[in-house]
Amino acid sequence: MALFLGTAMVAAAVVIFIIQPVAKGIHASLERAEDELTETEARKRVALLALRDVEYDFLAGKLDENDYRSLKGELTAEALAALEADEKAREQVGSVGPEDVEAEIAAIRMGLHGEAGAGCPDCGFVNESGSRFCSACGHALQAQVSG
Repeated sequence: MALFLGTAMVAAAVVIFIIQPVAKGIHASLERAEDELTETEARKRVALLALRDVEYDFLAGKLDENDYRSLKGELTAEALAALEADEKAREQVGSVGPEDVEAEIAAIRMGLHGEAGAGCPDCGFVNESGSRFCSACGHALQAQVSG
């Protein structure tokens, strides 16, 4: 009986723990925060921290010289690759030209006038013709399509 009661209490605690964010209305943002790391930035940070830790371990006497040189070579190559990937990612973000912006504006205008599909009244995303829901935010478009 005590085992059953203990199991029921643990199960109830797990259910409450899982349902708590939903009940409070807490949700994860789909937008990237400005202070959030990108994948390449995180990879670069991890590689540099691992390189630092190998240095500390060698200086503390936890690694012999052969292991230190081997690990340092591998981690240095990984850190350099991560730095190059981060630089390429930063260059690609800045490579949006005026033509790309003008094409985006033209697509939004066509969506607002009904030429290219339904423009979402909530987020402005231009959906394919006949769409009932916005592909970007999920807002219902049925009133626009039928009206």
